[in-house]
Amino acid sequence: MNSFLLALAMILLTVIMYFIMNALYVRLRSPFLVPILTTTIAVIVTLTIFDASYNTYMVGGKWIDALLGPAIVSLCIPLYKQRDLIKKNLLPIASGVVVGGVVGMVTGVLAARLVGFSNELLATILPKSITSPIAMQIAEGLGGVPSLATVFVIIAGLAGILIGPQLNRLLKIDTALGQGIGLGVAAHAIGTSKALEYGEQEASMSSVAMTLSAIIGALVGPLFGFILFP
Repeated sequence: MNSFLLALAMILLTVIMYFIMNALYVRLRSPFLVPILTTTIAVIVTLTIFDASYNTYMVGGKWIDALLGPAIVSLCIPLYKQRDLIKKNLLPIASGVVVGGVVGMVTGVLAARLVGFSNELLATILPKSITSPIAMQIAEGLGGVPSLATVFVIIAGLAGILIGPQLNRLLKIDTALGQGIGLGVAAHAIGTSKALEYGEQEASMSSVAMTLSAIIGALVGPLFGFILFP
């Protein structure tokens, strides 16, 4: 097949699957039907049925992947609109992100160590709650596997949007500040996409939390790595 047609087919496959799964999610509102999870599964199943490889998919998938950066940058719009709220709550935002980021890194590594994972896997798991590009660099610097770090980042993001709303209800966290920071710290960009469902304030808080988590992770992640598995 012509490479252009193949790329177009892969893009259309992804977009169509997303719209179908999003419509299903809007209709049923089950936390297990979030589009990012169901679309991923649907695309994988489709590729498996037609015996299409990952490289075949990425002929078109790379163009979607290239939009990740602009999509994240676009989050500055709600961020700018809510700048007064951010300034007013700068201290609780910063403290929440620092505590959440540190706890996320340390608990993930300690749990993995209890299971008996190697230092290579521990280094790979440590940055799981940080956005993928930075997580890959941290994992590589600590001797982990960058490509596998992305998998753990996705797992952390999905777990965050599945469990996070339930914890919010259980703990009666109903403020935009609390919900947004929780999703941003625990589930990075995936959590921010979930926060957009709640409203502009939640999305703004999640964007701030995600960005600060990435900065803090880049600074202290390697240090924690050397301390936790020298």
